[in-house]
Amino acid sequence: MIRMLLRVLGPEHAEPVRRTVALMTTTAVVEGLSYALLVPVLQALFGSEPTGAWPWLLAFGAAVAVYAALRYISDLSGFRVGTTLLRGMYNRLGDHLARLPLGWYSTGRVGEVSVLASRGVLEAMAVIAHLLTPFISAAVTPLSIVVVMLAFNWQLGLAALIAVPVVAAIQVRAGRSMAASDAERIERGDEATGRVIEYLQAQPVLRAGGRTVERFGLLDDSLHELQRASHRSALSALPGVVSLTVAVQAMFTVLLFLGTYLALGGNIGAAEVLTILVLAARCADPLLSLAGISGRLRGARSVLARLDTLLHTEPLAEAPEPIQPIRHDLEFESVTFRHGDRTVFDSVSLSVPAGQRLAVVGPSGAGKSTLLQLLARFYDVNAGAVRVGGVDVRSISTEILMEQIAIVFQDVYLFDGTIEENIRLGRPDADEAEVRAAASAARLDEVIERLPDGWATNVGEGGALLSGGERQRVSIARALLKNAPVVLLDEVTSALDPVNEVAVHEGIERLMAGRTVVMVAHRLRTVRSADHIVFLDGGRIVEEGSHDELLGRGGPYADFWEVSMTPVTS
Repeated sequence: MIRMLLRVLGPEHAEPVRRTVALMTTTAVVEGLSYALLVPVLQALFGSEPTGAWPWLLAFGAAVAVYAALRYISDLSGFRVGTTLLRGMYNRLGDHLARLPLGWYSTGRVGEVSVLASRGVLEAMAVIAHLLTPFISAAVTPLSIVVVMLAFNWQLGLAALIAVPVVAAIQVRAGRSMAASDAERIERGDEATGRVIEYLQAQPVLRAGGRTVERFGLLDDSLHELQRASHRSALSALPGVVSLTVAVQAMFTVLLFLGTYLALGGNIGAAEVLTILVLAARCADPLLSLAGISGRLRGARSVLARLDTLLHTEPLAEAPEPIQPIRHDLEFESVTFRHGDRTVFDSVSLSVPAGQRLAVVGPSGAGKSTLLQLLARFYDVNAGAVRVGGVDVRSISTEILMEQIAIVFQDVYLFDGTIEENIRLGRPDADEAEVRAAASAARLDEVIERLPDGWATNVGEGGALLSGGERQRVSIARALLKNAPVVLLDEVTSALDPVNEVAVHEGIERLMAGRTVVMVAHRLRTVRSADHIVFLDGGRIVEEGSHDELLGRGGPYADFWEVSMTPVTS
């Protein structure tokens, strides 16, 4: 458990955790050994001179005070280390998720990552702050008391020592029997979380279909499965709890019978038997708490195992000696890329000279947006190379590559904050004049003027408080502020009204001026200004050339152009 915790936290956090565990263990040992002072206290009380118990009683009080001080320090250390590691864990998890290829983020992982990044991390870090102390105390304090019993009377101490492997075996057996049910419960919990997210995201579709009152069947089914899995998990824990209780009570009963036998035989006095039973009773409480603590630790261990798996998922490799590109031309050389079982690109080659514009067209599913993602290294190619400035993107550090590229997606996501904060994501150190200039170039200033709070207007989660066209203008302003030499455009006007389309087009023209541009076009009207056009289909470049050249050939591009120019009639 501790090894897995250290592996998840990383080597930089190992030392404070080890110190905290050592302090907690010392505290538990001191607690157990302090009960050794009960032996002379009880002997004196039941002896001929009860007043002789006072010195031992004072010593016991001092030992308890030392234990209390150590317990306070160890608990405080656990809280502080847990809080520090919580922040570090979030940073490590966030950094790692940012380096994973987008292909890793399948729909099924939405619920899993949501749970791990919220409740999972908190549960894992709670091990240090809340679970280690009671667990170590429940395991170490009884062992220390058994050592005291062995020193006091070897027969009774040996009888108590025999119970140690029995309790350990029960705990191991209970853990194994619950492993499958715990795993199922966690899996069902992740699935239910994903279904809840899906249910929330599907509200427009459900309401459009008239399903405003009835429950969502998939969500209901997943919640019922979670309920059944939780019920099975609770039932599987019952045998372990009962077995542990019976074992502890049996140990106490054996000590009682053995103590009585030894006392009747004259080998030990009644005071000594009473002392042993007091010590045994003190052993029982922490042992009985092991069942509850172990259940929580199993849950935390499961979370740690999943965090460990996530953190060891292979990210996009960083070049050991990254190269800084000095040019801004782009190139695909014999690129083959597969997404799952599907081959998206099959030996595709193309180039974009610095400062020129390439338009990418083709039917849906041809891989147009994927081409942009490969340039930004959201994925790595399976064969061939993608180059920026003549340098393979795999030889450029992620930070440097992102400095070279500004991306405007069709679906714009804005963070829950002000308009100005969202624009500044392009270049956080920009001064106010530069931010205002970028907004003006994107024609966002006219939007800001009519908003009640102006620049301080909150856009809501995902930019929900702005229209699609307004979100696009924020995205363009962000890209303009970044001032990167390469611009990637994933058709940003395909779902805009005419007014916003004109405004966004003006912003896009300013953004593209003097830069190397690759634009994905669904509306072919936008490709006329391109220096070169490629038509993708079936994982290959079917044809390429200028707009006029492709129209003159009468091929797939010309057919697409004719369809796009044909007015829709009712």
